[in-house]
Amino acid sequence: MADITRRLGWRHLRGAPTAHVRHHRSGKLVHDGPGLSFWFRALSASLSEVPVDDRELAMTFHARTADFQDVAVQATVTYRVSDPGVAAARLDFSIDPDTGVWRGAPLEQLGTLLTETAQQHALDVLARTPLAAALVDGVTSVRERVAAGLAAEPRLPATGIEIVAVRVVALRPEPEVERALRTPAREQVQQEADRATYERRAVAVERERTIAENELASKIELARREEQLVEQRGTNARREAEESAAADKVRAEAEATRTVRLAEAEAARSVKLAEAEAERAVKLSEAEAAKQVRLADAEARRTERLATAESARTVQLAEAEAARSVRLARAEAEAAREVGEARAQAQAAWLRVHADVDVATLHALTGTRLAENLPHIDSVTISPDVLTGLLAKLGVGDRE
Repeated sequence: MADITRRLGWRHLRGAPTAHVRHHRSGKLVHDGPGLSFWFRALSASLSEVPVDDRELAMTFHARTADFQDVAVQATVTYRVSDPGVAAARLDFSIDPDTGVWRGAPLEQLGTLLTETAQQHALDVLARTPLAAALVDGVTSVRERVAAGLAAEPRLPATGIEIVAVRVVALRPEPEVERALRTPAREQVQQEADRATYERRAVAVERERTIAENELASKIELARREEQLVEQRGTNARREAEESAAADKVRAEAEATRTVRLAEAEAARSVKLAEAEAERAVKLSEAEAAKQVRLADAEARRTERLATAESARTVQLAEAEAARSVRLARAEAEAAREVGEARAQAQAAWLRVHADVDVATLHALTGTRLAENLPHIDSVTISPDVLTGLLAKLGVGDRE
């Protein structure tokens, strides 16, 4: 799309290198070519912009084969505008002088023309081709026929259109038909897989049979050797029993001899121990008697020392206790005298303070002192009789 700018009633157009611009003023061609840039007046100018670059047109359409099967064709056509003047004369490539946008839809017209032309040639070739042949060689035949048909189409050169290339991307039948066509190949592949499975199983069975035969031969050989082993073990057991009996006999004789010798040695040792024990007992008795005498003497001396020390300590404690009792008695007497004097002074001061106070104030102080010394009272219940008497007394006091 061309870039158009405004300046004081004039318009300036700047075209792209891939866009061919034609400028007519009052019916005369003033500018013609790609990538132009010029000033013009909007009221007297007629502008056309024709793209001259290669463009791709993708198309998808359905066709029917010779055996009445529906197939989908996907193709792409590459084209260009080779003669912009002819194209601008045959199609509406005019642009708005204010915005530079095409007034019509020329590219859509070109796309419709190319799609219908290509579809016509593709339908023609597929209508004479069976489905199987179309799936095998249909892409090539459709591409060649569409390319030849577009090249021979007289309307395209008359419109200034040149076909660059034609590509057929895919040619596919309906999904159900495609699955049906794939079934034989799938069955063949499955059969090959089953055959390979059966052969593998047969080889495995043969190998298992060989392994079982080898195992049976091994078991037979093991049983024969087990029999030889049992015989040899019996012979060895008999020999071991004979050798064990002879060894037991020798051990019994040696044990008897050793027992006799041990008894004799034990008797001699017992005699020696008895003699030594008697001698030790005599020595211990003598030593014990001497120790008892020494202990009795030491105990007598210790008891005498303890009695002397205890008597002296008792005298000292008695003297100290007597002195302390005298001091405490004097201190208590002095404290009692001081407390008595302080209370007498306080009572005299209290009497002097309340000597000139009226009776009502004394009653109030007495009630306050009484309330301070009373125990804690949670609640007080006043009967109507008491309340009436108190109110009567208060009334009498007010009149007085």
